[in-house]
Amino acid sequence: MSDEKLCIDYSQLESVYGPLAESIRRLVDVSIRTEADPTTIAAVKDKIDSATEELEASARPDPFGVQLTPDGQTIAWGNAVVGLRNPVAPPLVLHHDPDGLVWSEFVLGAPYEGPPEHVHGGVSALILDHVLGATAHRPGKPAYTGTLTLRYRRRTALGRKLRVEAHVERTEGVKTFSVGHVADEDGVTVEAEGVFIHPRQ
Repeated sequence: MSDEKLCIDYSQLESVYGPLAESIRRLVDVSIRTEADPTTIAAVKDKIDSATEELEASARPDPFGVQLTPDGQTIAWGNAVVGLRNPVAPPLVLHHDPDGLVWSEFVLGAPYEGPPEHVHGGVSALILDHVLGATAHRPGKPAYTGTLTLRYRRRTALGRKLRVEAHVERTEGVKTFSVGHVADEDGVTVEAEGVFIHPRQ
């Protein structure tokens, strides 16, 4: 399918592929937690394999990349944090406030576990990298991670409402310095500082 076709049918594709990714997220979550008997597991595996083969017949050979929406905005449907079509992604929905604050509220379940009943530290880093980076992005002027420093203040529990937020602290030439954190209702769990680079044209 061409990029032009994707642009034209964006809303329709979103309503089709978003629910597919959500169904697969549910499948991943329950496959971790299930205690079904071996016979049931074997039968379910056959169904999954059959569905996978059916979808694979029309799969593109390369990653999904960035697509255009009808209004000219870019969207990364395959992104590991916000990708609508990526079942690995939570996914986060980012909000950009007029004052420059970027934030999202979300819940992480079983697929993101590290220490028992808590979020893996690498998942927190993944989310903070993306959200801090989003403070530095400008239309037609992407920013890439230069450094990311994290401070884990306490464990981040699974299954609780979390909020991630970030803002730009300062800019120096092609570098944007951003700070942010992940928090639950009891306060901050992870803090982050990042330097994001705008490549010279």
